[in-house]
Formats: sequence, structure tokens, C-alpha cells
Amino acid sequence: MTTRSNIRNIAIIAHVDHGKTTLVDQLLRQSGTLSVGGQERVMDSNVLERERGITILAKNTGIKFGDYSINIIDTPGHADFGGEVERTLQMVEGFLLLVDAAEGVLPGTRFVLQKALQLLLRPIVVINKIDRKDAAIEATQGAIQDLFLDLAVDDSQLEFPIIYGSSRQGFMTLDPSVQTDDMSVLFNAIIKSIPAPVEKNPGTFQMLITSLDNSEFLGPIAIGRVFSGTTSVGSQVVVCKDDAVSAPTKITKLYTFLGLSKVETATVSFGDVVAVTGFDSPPELGATLCLPGNPKPYPYVKIDEPTLSMYMSVNDSPFNGREGKFLTSRHLKDRLEKELKINVALRVEPTPSPEIFKISGRGQLHLGVLIENMRREGFEMQVSAPEVIYKTIDGIKCEPIETVIIDVPEEYQGVIMENLGRRKALMTNMTVLESSRIRLEYEVPSRTLLGFRSQFLTDTRGTGVANFSFKEYQPYKGDVPTRTKGALVSMEKGLTTAYALDSLQARGVLFVEPGEEVYEGQIVGEHSRDNDLEVNPCKQKKLTNMRASGTDDAVKLPPVRKMDLELCMEWIRPDELIEVTPLSIRLRKKVLKAVFRK
Repeated sequence: MTTRSNIRNIAIIAHVDHGKTTLVDQLLRQSGTLSVGGQERVMDSNVLERERGITILAKNTGIKFGDYSINIIDTPGHADFGGEVERTLQMVEGFLLLVDAAEGVLPGTRFVLQKALQLLLRPIVVINKIDRKDAAIEATQGAIQDLFLDLAVDDSQLEFPIIYGSSRQGFMTLDPSVQTDDMSVLFNAIIKSIPAPVEKNPGTFQMLITSLDNSEFLGPIAIGRVFSGTTSVGSQVVVCKDDAVSAPTKITKLYTFLGLSKVETATVSFGDVVAVTGFDSPPELGATLCLPGNPKPYPYVKIDEPTLSMYMSVNDSPFNGREGKFLTSRHLKDRLEKELKINVALRVEPTPSPEIFKISGRGQLHLGVLIENMRREGFEMQVSAPEVIYKTIDGIKCEPIETVIIDVPEEYQGVIMENLGRRKALMTNMTVLESSRIRLEYEVPSRTLLGFRSQFLTDTRGTGVANFSFKEYQPYKGDVPTRTKGALVSMEKGLTTAYALDSLQARGVLFVEPGEEVYEGQIVGEHSRDNDLEVNPCKQKKLTNMRASGTDDAVKLPPVRKMDLELCMEWIRPDELIEVTPLSIRLRKKVLKAVFRK
């Protein structure tokens, strides 16, 4: 077997916010690949990633350490972006499992570890943030070993190095009581423990495409891993997937990765993570580049199915076309087709109406990020309430179940247990943590969690932490009451007035401020009871020449509830829509006229 001993390919996997991207920063800096200083989280290049502090898209970088080249894949930790994890783990021989020393093993840790072990990758465990005051290193190490016993596919996966350290402070050590100066312990563990790339099928060329990019000058760019053979600029290749084989195309440029940039090269060989140009149209994700006359597609891991769907349609509200640039069904269709080429876990289906598209994804965050990106690009649209995707397994109706792990102060334990009890949740574990906090573990139907996140933040006064991840499909758990509050619906079009909103305060919680323009059928607040209420938020005060002492004081309105996209997705009912434009997010009834709703 031919190997390339000077190359290592690794992925970094972890739960959300356990320090993956900060660790990559340190590896880039301490290897001398990037200058010291500069911005933090350099791998989070997407605007939404920097705003939310999470990784959404898997990205790759390369570093030099002595004579070795190390290719690193930074993966998302959120289960909603599991498609990104699944397609990129195929590019590597091993992985770093990063676990927060204080938070320990969370659902995201289990989710990504399971995917990595199924591909028989070699692990290195890094217990991160050991400098935290509440770090429980021994307990975390025990939980990790239990997790490996539970998930390992092969006995060899149960033997792995454990390294301790802090990504933020930039050190790694083999003994948690001894702090070192740098991360050389981790670099040496990668060289020693992760196998070198082996040529899979000598005598042919195979490069698996795992992500796509685009350049205005070079056209589509295919990024992936070379598994067999060698190729160079000017060579002919074909794109093949399953039984389909394209016409030959000529490679115009080849790049490898170093730091945040691509380095042009004349030749690439097996084991390299590379970018290739020369395509007329973007190749498919999961396709293989092969030699003409010898098409051998490389096996591609199957992506998990979506669990949540929504309907996206053209904006037909009275305010349509005011704020967006892309308004028609053709614009929506082209944008969704473009997204399908790079977003492997997304599904888009046509409906009987040409103006409505059914989009399906891994979860609320997965779909929410797509809608937010489209909004910022200038699209106007309407989206319906999210619905879970049911399956029939062995003749039984089944629904998606999520694992929920909640850390809350003890005083909020009762209200959380009561809230989840109503949602058909099954408690699987309960642990008392330090500093009078409690960890509760549940299995909950996905559909009953719609609306839970905002309620959870209110119930715990913002002090609780909740983590969600998809577990499996189980038999349908029965009906559950949905939103218990009705809506305050505007009965006319116009500008809202402080006078009118002041009289509506007692009716519920308002979503609009004085001076906002609203239309008939728009939802302006949440009713304090379970029924919808027609209200007039535009009513003017009658003018008289009489003054009443005390009643003409300035109106004092409490702060309104600001409804962002994710809150709206949790809040709405099936007969309501979210109107999304580049500048506004509004809630409305599907049928605007009250007389037709009745």
C-alpha cells in the first residue's frame, strides 16, 4: 500500500461553543501559518457565523508543522448542520474530539462522535477550557470514556490519547496539573496518532467533491480530497456520480490550502485536500473526478433525512415590493436551486401552486439561517409555520424525537419539568451539578419543542442553557396543545398611534410601536386569552376644546416584544404567515380580511 507519510488530514468536532474555531486560530498562529494577533475566530467567515458565534459551514485550512502538512476541517457542532459534518468527515483519517471541561458531554458531542466513529476514523480527545473555575476534568473524562464504550464500532477506537488544555490561553498538556507554554503536545499527538493517507485504488485517479465555491473569473470551484492517483493542470477529467458520467473537461487551475488562502500548484496527489477549476457548470456534491475512460465513483456517505418542513411563497401582502429587490416566484426558484447545490441536507419540492415551494431541512435553525441569508440578499417572501415530517415505519405513524439537555438553577427546576411534562417529554436522567444547578435530560417530540425555546428563556429569566439534537423516529406520541394564546389582529390599514396602543395594553403583549405602518390582517400583538381579537391600533383621539385634568398626560407604553425570525417561527399557528423582507419581519393571517376568516 502506498502512503504519503508527510501529510495528516484531521477534522475538529465538538458541541456548539466548546472552542473548535478558537483552537483552529491557535493552531494557525502557533504553526506560524498566520501572523500572531488579528481577529479572533478567523474561520467563521460568514456574517451570520460572526454574529451568532456558531459555525454553520464546514471549512478547511492547512498548516505546516516541521516537515509535515496538516489539513484541518473545522465542522459545525449544531445538529441542524449535521449535513455539513457528514459530507466533510469523509476527507480525513482522524479527528480531534473537543469537550468543554465544565459542560462535559452534550448532545452535539454524541451526534458528531457517532458520525466519525461509523467512518472508522482515529480519535484524539482534547479536554478544553481546563482553566475554568467550574471545570470538572475527571467527571468529563469519565463521561467521554462511557460515550466511546457506547458508540465505538471497532475495539481499536477505545484506545486514544487524552490531552488537556485551553484554546483561548493557547496551551496543551498531557497532565492537567502542569501548564505548558504552547500546543506542541497536540501537534506531536496528531503526527503520532493520526494515520498517513493511503492510496485507495492505485492505477486510477479519484477525487471526491465535498464542497463547492465560485469565482467570477474561474467559474465553479470544486473542493475535495484526492483518494487515488495524481493529476496536473491541463489534464482531462470526467465528473461521475452513480451511473452518470459527464463529458471530459480540462483542469485549468489546482490549489492546495495554507492558512486562510489557496496556494496555486501544478500537480496534486492522493491525500491532498484541493480546489479544482475548469467546469462549465457546477459539479454535484458527492460526485467524483476520474480519468476519461476509467470512471470509478468513490462511495459517498448517505446524508440523514430532513425532519422539519415549511412552505415558502411569494410575498402577497399589501406592503409587497416596498423593501426587496427579488420578489417573483422565478427569483425564489433560482435562489433555492442555487442553495440546493451547496446545502446537502436541504430539500426543495414544488407544490400545485407555482408561487409556493416546500422546503425541508434538519431543524428550525437550519431553515432559519437560509431565510435570514435570503432576506439579507434582498429577497421578499412569506413562510408558513414549521411542520415536522412524519414517517410510516412498519405500518406505524412515527415522528422525530429530540434529546434535550437542560442546565438550570435549582429554583427553576419545577417550572421546566411542568412545561416539558405538558409537551409529552420523557425524563431520562437528572444530575445535580455544582453551584446549585441541575442538569435534566429528556426525550421530546420535535413538534412539541416549537415555541419551547422562547418560553424556556422567560421561565428561567435567561439563566438556563438548553441543548437539542435529533435522536430518532419513534411512534407518534398523541396530540399536544399548541400555542395557548390568540393574536391581536389589526382591522385596518394605517399608522399606529400611542393613544390606540395605550388602550390595547391591557389586552395582551404588543409587537408594534407607535408610528409603525400596519395593514388589515397584520398581527400586532399576542392576546392574553386563547382566541384571536380584532383591534384597531390606528385609532385617533377625538379632538375637543375641553381639557380634562390628569387624563391628558403623556401616554407611557411599556417596551414591545421584538419578534425576530426564530421567535416568529416558534410563535405562529398554521393559519398564520411570517412576512420576511430585507428591512422588516411581520406576522400576518393567511386570510387578511376578517369577514372571510370567519
